[in-house]
Order: sequence, then structure tokens, then C-alpha cells
Amino acid sequence: MDKGVVLRPARGVPPGRIIKRELDARGWTQKDLAAIMERPPKTINGIIRGYKQITPETALQLADAFGTSPELWLNLEANYRLYQARREHQKSDVARKGYLYSLAPISEMIKRGWLRATDSIADLEQQFRSFMEISSLDAQPPLAARFRISSAREPETNAQRVWIQRVKHLAQGQTVSPYDPERLRKALPTLLACASYAEDAAKIPHLLQSLGVYFVIVPHPPHTHLDGAAFKIEGHPVVALTLRYDRIDNFWFTLLHELAHIVADHQGFYLDSLDKRDGDETEHEANQMATQWLIAREELDAFVRSTRPYFSRKKILAFASRHNRCPGIILGQLHYHYKKDVPSSHLRSLLVKVKPYFQERLDTVGPIYRAPAP
Repeated sequence: MDKGVVLRPARGVPPGRIIKRELDARGWTQKDLAAIMERPPKTINGIIRGYKQITPETALQLADAFGTSPELWLNLEANYRLYQARREHQKSDVARKGYLYSLAPISEMIKRGWLRATDSIADLEQQFRSFMEISSLDAQPPLAARFRISSAREPETNAQRVWIQRVKHLAQGQTVSPYDPERLRKALPTLLACASYAEDAAKIPHLLQSLGVYFVIVPHPPHTHLDGAAFKIEGHPVVALTLRYDRIDNFWFTLLHELAHIVADHQGFYLDSLDKRDGDETEHEANQMATQWLIAREELDAFVRSTRPYFSRKKILAFASRHNRCPGIILGQLHYHYKKDVPSSHLRSLLVKVKPYFQERLDTVGPIYRAPAP
């Protein structure tokens, strides 16, 4: 047998059960035993039912009454109480785990390497507090952000908090230049010049970092329905994307949507105190700005009017070339604004994937966050 293995009984045997068997074997009643031990019947009943413990004195009396050793009764009592204590401890651990798992997608965090797998609930709680930078599980990290989320689904807010916290950790590991809002505005044409060819999307991270803007890609945890977010760390903007839809049109629109929040100086919100009206207004403004930056709406409208009803690949490519835009970006705008004329199934081969350009920046399974406990 492996000496390192500790064997424990599957269940504890109540001493009262053994006492009852001894009584039955002798044809005694509880009152008979009480008389023999000169103890109140209520005490004997309490021992048999398990809510009174066997003391050393009681163990000696039971040994005399049944012709056994006192150690038998003391060991039975100790083993049973230890079994009960373990059960209560396990219940406590189960409750703590249940509460922790209700706060965040713990399994997903372990899968991604953001937390370390452990059998200790105390250790897991400590890791989670360190990751979230909170002093207690009931606290919320004081981080406000603008989130671009699917409006058709109800997201899991706790998972979004975890996602944005991971974004923050990765951003803090980057080095960026000093940030100047005016400099960012003037650099927009340079950024948009990268929208001419799909592969030029790979230039965006370096350009943003040179402008003092952190750029992070963290795939969305399940049920968050996140596309991106914008917030600030010590005065520096952070642009975060999930690439939930791995398409050139979605990449550029989400990127510019988040940059619009920064340029317009929209304030972030806390996930549990979102003013929906303010969110709708600023989200609409950011959408309009992103659309205009990608392709002026009047230009797109004119193209649609002159091209109806046949939107051939050749015509879309020519229009995209005239405006120095990747064809997939133009097609994405047509799909969104002119669904009846250009259904989403039309020419989808133009919607090239962008993840291949960001393989080194995709945070799928990252290192465990090891911040000191707050």
C-alpha cells in the first residue's frame, strides 16, 4: 500500500447506533441503561441520538456496562465528530466555490491561464482577488469603460468585468509614447491609410502605441457578446478588441468606433451603473463618426444609387480602389446600411479574416496574473 495514502471512512458511525445494538442484544431499554449508569434517561437518549457527546467519564461507564474498553467509545465518538466536522467543512467549501463561480467565469479563467487550477478554495479566492485587484470578493474594481456589445443579447456582466481586467493587465505590460489628444486627431488620416489593404491592419498596434494609445486584443469570454472597449489608464487611452467576428469590416468599424469614443472624450461607465440613455446617445455618435471615417455616407449613397440593382464584384472593387479602402470594408458598409440591396450573403469572400495579422497579439492562453494581494 502507498504510505502516502490516507484512508478515511466513507461515513462516520454514530456511537449511539452501537449503543442501541448493545441494548437490543441484551433486551435492555434506554431507561435500563440509565439506571445501570445512574444517569438521567434524557442524557442516555441524547447520546444515542447523537446530540450529546461521550465524555471520558461516560466512556468508562459504558465500558463497565457492556464489558468493553473505554477507548472503544472514545474512538467511536472522536471518529464520528471528525466525520461530521469534515462534512461541515466540505459544505463550507462548496458554498464558497458556488459564490466564487457566481462572480466570474472561473473555469474559463483557469482554461485561459488567468488563474491557476487548485483544490484549495482559499487559494482560488486569493488568486481571483489579486487578478481583479480587489480587497474582498464583494468589491468591484473601479474601472470605467465604453463597451461595444451586441444589442440583441443580454450579456453576462461579471464575465465582462473579468475581460476588461485582463485587458488592463496586458495594457500595463506595454510601453507607449506620451499621449496628446490633438496629436491623435491629426494622425487619423495616417491610421485610415492602413485601411487600403487588409494586411496593413497589422500596422495599427505600432501606430497607436506611438500615439500613446494602448492596443490589446483579448478574445471575448463566452456570453459576453463583446466586440471592443475603450477606457483610460493613468491618462493613456486603451483600445481593446475581441475579434468576435473575424472579418476585415468588423475589425475596422470596431477599431474606429472605440477611437471615436476617445476622440470625442466620451466618459466610461461602470458596468453595474450604466445609464442606458447616455449610452445610446454616445454610442450613436461613435457609430456615426466611425462610419464617416471609413467611407463618407454621401459617397456610399451615391454609389448605391448609380449601381442598383446589380452590385457586382468588379464595381465594388473599383469603388473601393477609388476611395483607398479594402473592398471588404466597403462591402461591410453595404451589408449594414443597404441590407435590401446587398444581402449579407453577397460576395462574402471579400470579408477576409484579420486574425492571421495579429497572431502574436491574440491573448488566448496567457500567463497567470501574479499581482500581490491587495
